[in-house]
Amino acid sequence: MSRFAPVVPTVLALVLAASACGPGGVQGTPGGSGVRDPYFPKSGNGGYDVTHYDLTLDYTPASRRLTGRAVISARATQDLSAFNLDLLGLDVTKVGVDGAAASWNRAGQELTVRPRDGLDKGRTFRVAVDYSGTPRTITDPDGSEEGWLPTSDGALALGQPVGSMAWFPGNHHPSDKATYEITVTVPENLRAVSNGEPAGETTSGGRRTAIWRSTAPMASYLATVAVGRFGITRTTGDDGLPLYTAVDPAERAGSRASLARIPDVLAWAEDRFGPYPFSSGGAIVDRANGIGYALETQNRPVFPGAPDLLLVVHELAHQWYGDSVTPMSWRDMWLNEGFATYAEWLWQEDHGGDTAQEIFDALYAGDYYEVPAENEAIWAFPPANPPDAASISDAPVYSRGAMVLHKIRETVGDQAFDRIVRGWAAAHRHGNADTGEFVTYVEEKAPGKDFTTIWDEWLYGKGRPSRP
Repeated sequence: MSRFAPVVPTVLALVLAASACGPGGVQGTPGGSGVRDPYFPKSGNGGYDVTHYDLTLDYTPASRRLTGRAVISARATQDLSAFNLDLLGLDVTKVGVDGAAASWNRAGQELTVRPRDGLDKGRTFRVAVDYSGTPRTITDPDGSEEGWLPTSDGALALGQPVGSMAWFPGNHHPSDKATYEITVTVPENLRAVSNGEPAGETTSGGRRTAIWRSTAPMASYLATVAVGRFGITRTTGDDGLPLYTAVDPAERAGSRASLARIPDVLAWAEDRFGPYPFSSGGAIVDRANGIGYALETQNRPVFPGAPDLLLVVHELAHQWYGDSVTPMSWRDMWLNEGFATYAEWLWQEDHGGDTAQEIFDALYAGDYYEVPAENEAIWAFPPANPPDAASISDAPVYSRGAMVLHKIRETVGDQAFDRIVRGWAAAHRHGNADTGEFVTYVEEKAPGKDFTTIWDEWLYGKGRPSRP
């Protein structure tokens, strides 16, 4: 990400679910309603791991009505009598597990599903949910908006950190990644764009249906759907990588120069960070007034207006750091934003601008930003420990996170630093990682170096660190 300038279940029902033994004889317990994320404790669910989402959506902007069917393939990680999905708003009409009707109830963002038969640990299963309604716009703790956001000619779905639960049921926590197929039907004069690669488009009865397929694992907050009067262009990168760009006509002229540099940026990033982790790239540029941020949606970042080149660099760097290597929890956001911010510094350094050292020095001296309060905001809290959910996208996570990386570079030297950032992306490709794993990785790759001050003062320390 980058800043761009119900029915309540009874207690008895839950008790019965906790002791349920289905006709198949499985003695199980309900999966947890939430994975105890430090900032969003109700996000995600325990007891199962999702492997694939097959989403079929039909949306009409004039009425703002969304009709959906989600077929979710998963594996039980414990004996289950019941399990939860995250879904906020929308009306559920039918739920089934492996083709058999299942009972269910709603409570806030929790959709609790009780299969007719219990699910053994290790069993793979499919849950199908039919739903419809007007999707909600979710206001984050920091005041930004996400979810299914209406635009002047369609809609834009943005999920960081919890917005995806506004348009499809799922295990909505970054620690559970899955593959996706998203089929979207809209009025014939509009286009629907999503992640991955196009897998077919048809028109019938005044409606247009597009299929998008993502074969690399993806966290649900990185899934997107954009509906509008887009012009869609298919080109290739320097190595033949398919690039799909979808641009609102009103943003075409302003976006042309920056989007034309995508092949250059990806080639540069591969030299810096290693092989590109996905099978296509590109961008979505929408006319989305009021959305104050871009988002690194997988394969093709979303920009709410024409982006400048550094913003393109930032969001494309996220394809390595954030999308392929995804944080284990929202406390680890600096592993996304610190890396993407440092990528901006490296781009400038490699293209005749300020060096990373000069940017670091200006930030430390407090004269990088024209507004003094913006310089002071960097030291508000340590990047690895934001004080609350409203702070996970604040300046320390971005700029001070990048400063942590620069201090590592100062300590180990340029060649070893390059090996660390490339190796980190390779070691956790298409997986999840947390801050503790990063600390261990750096220390293992640079034996004999002392990182104590970096971890204690720059990564976890309060206030402005001392600098030798």
